[in-house]
Amino acid sequence: MNLVALPAFTDNYIWMLHDGQRAVVVDPGEAAPVTAALDAQSLSLVGILVTHHHGDHVGGIAALRPRLQGPVWGPATERIPAPYLPLTGGDKVDVLGLQARVLDVPGHTAGHIAYVLQPAGQAPIVFCGDTLFSGGCGRLFEGTATQMFASLSALAALPANTRVCCAHEYTESNLRFALAVEPANAALQAYTLHCRALRAAGQPTLPSAIATERAINPFLRCHEPAVITAARTQGAANDSGPAVLGALRDWKNNFR
Repeated sequence: MNLVALPAFTDNYIWMLHDGQRAVVVDPGEAAPVTAALDAQSLSLVGILVTHHHGDHVGGIAALRPRLQGPVWGPATERIPAPYLPLTGGDKVDVLGLQARVLDVPGHTAGHIAYVLQPAGQAPIVFCGDTLFSGGCGRLFEGTATQMFASLSALAALPANTRVCCAHEYTESNLRFALAVEPANAALQAYTLHCRALRAAGQPTLPSAIATERAINPFLRCHEPAVITAARTQGAANDSGPAVLGALRDWKNNFR
């Protein structure tokens, strides 16, 4: 099974999973990168997975429908371009012969979902949209810090080698913030250098891995004393996970 990141807009990734003949794409905000990749490799588009309703994730669906030989799947409680098959946490769908498990991960949007797949002989994959980024998390546009904390905790509980396929190349910006939160984190320092080298070479920093995110992402480290201390300086009301996450997210919103 082949996993490909298709750059879109200025910093989006549309993820493509294909077996050499059939392809599924995730969050196609625009159609052109998908059609170009399908044509270049003579692939049939047999499904579209959607994590949430924002335009940069669904804007290309209409233009792709003439080529689509299968369903669009998306969150049951959000407005996804119809027709589509609605999903909620616990559902399972067949994706290229793989069983994709659906997780409810609200916070960025109210009905955001993620998809977890296990290709044979490969590391697992999670398509997590804008909930979890490498080194960061999505803004709380529709959900609460309590919801986002629960969502990130669920993602952090996935196997350590799970490939994290988020939808934006925000890593360097996120890591600058993470270093402000945990400047003494050696794993974070090393990962920052690694990601800078990748970007300097024109390479994506993604996919990341759950083990990496547990070690470097402050939003998955709300239990760590250094992160709690930093959040306290930004007005966290107490040391609970949601309070720490909320203070970090507010800080990140205005971080330059």
